[in-house]
Amino acid sequence: MFKSYLRLALFALGLLVGVQVPGYIDDYSKRVDAHLQESEQSLQGFRDTAKRFFKGDMLALVAHYQASDDPVMQSDAKSVNTLVMRSDWLKAESKAMHGPWYQQVWHLATAADSELLRETYAAYSFQVLLVPEAIAWGIVCALLLALLVELLLVTIVQLLGGGQDRRVRDRHWR
Repeated sequence: MFKSYLRLALFALGLLVGVQVPGYIDDYSKRVDAHLQESEQSLQGFRDTAKRFFKGDMLALVAHYQASDDPVMQSDAKSVNTLVMRSDWLKAESKAMHGPWYQQVWHLATAADSELLRETYAAYSFQVLLVPEAIAWGIVCALLLALLVELLLVTIVQLLGGGQDRRVRDRHWR
């Protein structure tokens, strides 16, 4: 009877963990978009200057700043270049997070920015979304957790020799 309750508790735990996945993915995606919007606002003045003097080419603007004899302009070149690179990276991150669900999960598991992941986790509030994706994630995680724990326990019992009939054990040691 205890085993049944344990299985049920593991299933419930897996279900609760699984329904968090879509919410976390959504929060990470929103965080990326917010950083991208902030980055674009920071670059807007420089983009206007690049449009006016360099046909919109931000790299030409950075090169112009770098070529200047003025140390302030050279310092600004580094700052603007950093902003441009960050904006480009955030655009790629946003594109990855607006693809199909499996692409989003793969991206989060393999290529997501650790700083943004920490920010998302720190601000994340656990929630139970009643959307099909959350329900599916919950059921899959619950089944996988229950299966993995069951297999682990069965393997441990088998390795320790439990669950064998005495006749089988005696025959084995003769």
